[in-house]
Amino acid sequence: MRIGELARRTGVSERSLRYYEQQGMLTAERTPGGHREYPEAAVDRVIRIQELFAAGLCSEKIVQLLPCMRDTDGGPSARATPSLVAELTAERARIDRMIADLVRSRDTLDEVIEAARLP
Repeated sequence: MRIGELARRTGVSERSLRYYEQQGMLTAERTPGGHREYPEAAVDRVIRIQELFAAGLCSEKIVQLLPCMRDTDGGPSARATPSLVAELTAERARIDRMIADLVRSRDTLDEVIEAARLP
């Protein structure tokens, strides 16, 4: 499929898809005319990339992680290494800290809102 179709099917801009390719997260064959041709599996790959970005991972970490994940279900592939598991565990701890900070901020806002409602 061409880049425009992949963009439509995943909701990701063509510019982002080119960036993913440049960073080594996505690959495409080239037609004789130089157009990108993506396999059907690219849809799952792009969705997986988006999920990893949404989880707070940077592109460098995603490039390391993708070869260790199955695109279809996000499960680990045979290439997952103990080192990668340690890095991902640290990343998960960072995300947990961010969530705790956000919950504290929300609780503070709730207190302010409640105080402002009192006569």
